[in-house]
Amino acid sequence: MTKPYKTVIVDDHPIVSEGLQVLFSQSKDVEIIRSFKTGTALLDYGGLGKVDIILLDIFLPDINGIDLCLKIKKSYPKIIILAMSSQSERSIVLQMIKNGANGYLLKSASLDEFKSCIYKAIEGELAFSNEVKGIVQKTNIHDLKAVPRLTRREKEILLLLADGKSTQEISDALFLSYLTVQTHRRNLLSKCQVKNVAELLKFAKENAL
Repeated sequence: MTKPYKTVIVDDHPIVSEGLQVLFSQSKDVEIIRSFKTGTALLDYGGLGKVDIILLDIFLPDINGIDLCLKIKKSYPKIIILAMSSQSERSIVLQMIKNGANGYLLKSASLDEFKSCIYKAIEGELAFSNEVKGIVQKTNIHDLKAVPRLTRREKEILLLLADGKSTQEISDALFLSYLTVQTHRRNLLSKCQVKNVAELLKFAKENAL
């Protein structure tokens, strides 16, 4: 780690918010810069674009944390979001990850677990507190795939693939070289972690791409 990661807490329970601030008060890696009690307050925060990490409660008094996660990730995809909740239902965990969260912790997790999960998320791993790991281990890895963000050009090519167009036909339609279209196709397969166009189209349909 080369910098203190600017972190905000979004939780309407003071004991959680204050506890996390104390936990990281001496940390050189994680700097708690603000805390908010509502999702609206977070969205109204002018410095959101400079935030590195959000510790986000699932059940806020004004906005569903699952929907809020998706909203933030669409505008600020690089922000690391770690969900916090007292709920360990499999469907909630999966939906949060599908909406872009980088991890999921139970509020009953130890302070060491919180630290460990934050560091894992910074390293690019999906991070779960110990109890949540048990739920995830029983889950098909495909259920945990985050929906990738596609570029405008990738979306155009995906739509043409869905129409049954060949690489050459797509090349002609978009005035691109054959090699460029081939490269975009490979990137789409890689982003969606699928092996062929049939699996790509299935994945795109299931995830409203």
